[in-house]
Amino acid sequence: MLEVDREQVLAYRIAAHGLHREETDPAAAAVFDLGLQDSVRDTALLGLAARIDGDITPGVWDDDRFVLAWTHRGAPHFHRRAELDAIRAALVPLDEKDAMARILWQRKQVDDAGMSATDALFTAAKAIREVVTGVQTKGTVSGAVTKLIPDGLSYACRGCGVVHIYEQLMRVASLHAGVRLEAGATPATLAPLEKRGRLKTAPDAKAATRVVEGYLRINGPAAPGDAAAYVGTTRTGVDAMWPDGLAEVRVDGKKAFLPEDRVALLENPPEPDVVRLLPPLDPFVQARDRAVLVPDKARQKEVWKILGSPGALLADGEIAGVWRAKASGKKRLDFTVTPFDALRPAVRKAAEAEAARVAAAREFPGFRVTWS
Repeated sequence: MLEVDREQVLAYRIAAHGLHREETDPAAAAVFDLGLQDSVRDTALLGLAARIDGDITPGVWDDDRFVLAWTHRGAPHFHRRAELDAIRAALVPLDEKDAMARILWQRKQVDDAGMSATDALFTAAKAIREVVTGVQTKGTVSGAVTKLIPDGLSYACRGCGVVHIYEQLMRVASLHAGVRLEAGATPATLAPLEKRGRLKTAPDAKAATRVVEGYLRINGPAAPGDAAAYVGTTRTGVDAMWPDGLAEVRVDGKKAFLPEDRVALLENPPEPDVVRLLPPLDPFVQARDRAVLVPDKARQKEVWKILGSPGALLADGEIAGVWRAKASGKKRLDFTVTPFDALRPAVRKAAEAEAARVAAAREFPGFRVTWS
């Protein structure tokens, strides 16, 4: 059995994510095999800028090959449009426990409604499908959907004094309803998918398996529990989605899995000699085995904050620090980069070049870097 250490795993992941920046076509980026999350300002845009050789600007999302939707764990992700039907099939719960797990933090509320999570999911999906016949803001959709669903699936929002469908329920139901999100729209805006077809409720274990395999392909070797956490299901539930054709390896003595066709890359990954400013929620830092990414617990708390996580400085094959950026008017983006340890001058210079790239992607003509 192949045994590797965490440094070799990180070198593999840097290559698997395309962070050597050898790809020129955004739609060919390996991360789209799984999806590129866009929950924080320009997260997906900067994730692409870290991976694609060439200029990346917000106009990239005007490309019809991309579509934005609430998908994995109810979070907004960009996907290749041609693959969205497969993603939708993968997100149909395989059983009731899987359905309840995908409701995440609002499981108790759905359980208290007196109906199964599966029924709640597709009841909400049918209502959302009926309401979203054109481009509408999330608030408008929520208000209209609430009138069509049982009372137990909504709550009185103190902030706005209106009764709303539960947030997570709306998110996980929307794709099944055949609804996408408008890229770049504020507030969040929904629209019907073109040729959305009929509502499909039949589980598709084969489709679900492809999501798990996709996770293992870019964030492997990994354990089943890591994949379950990414999918948003139970540890037992992921067993029904577990792919064939995996190789078992040991990472610092712990059992982990990787698609067999990726073992050669794991055995001999290219030198991880890249410097990148990864945005918050980048797919690289979305790996669930945080101790592999950042062994030191104090540093983990700096990278993954409960609220307002920073970006991650990737250098010499490690997450070497964190960074934040703040606009100074409309002409300059000010960066604060906080390395965990002293950096070589060449790394600092490369990080500043990456800051220039981030500023250009966000269409700021100027930038400034402060090291702290």
